[in-house]
Amino acid sequence: MASIKQVQITFDCAVPERVARFWCEVLGYVVPPPPKGFDTWDEFDRSLPPERQGSAFACVDPTGAGPRLFFQRVPEDKVVKNRVHLDVRAGTGLVGEERLAALEAECARLVALGAERVRVLRADGFNESCVVMRDVEGNEFCLD
Repeated sequence: MASIKQVQITFDCAVPERVARFWCEVLGYVVPPPPKGFDTWDEFDRSLPPERQGSAFACVDPTGAGPRLFFQRVPEDKVVKNRVHLDVRAGTGLVGEERLAALEAECARLVALGAERVRVLRADGFNESCVVMRDVEGNEFCLD
């Protein structure tokens, strides 16, 4: 049986481009080039029927290592906690005060981008903690 080599993570949201651009800033991702025959994504979007304009947006890891993120407009608001979330690994390889300082600095950067700090979770036995946050549309993610 063949193994899967790539995955895409899909977010339901109200304003796909806004959420995508937030995650581009968080992760250092970029917006891929528009489809062939279009100079810009705005030009492509205007070519769609009115009900589909602004309905989707994507971003990719410029190195090709990370998964593609896809954002799709849905009519309903978010009402419960995410069952799947992203972990943004800012403190990898660091310990103690150095790790906490890195997490706090990254948390401050993300709050400036529009994220919300929710709470700190202490992990028993692992000497690790994470900061639970929400993106610009309230989707939870962890900063660890």
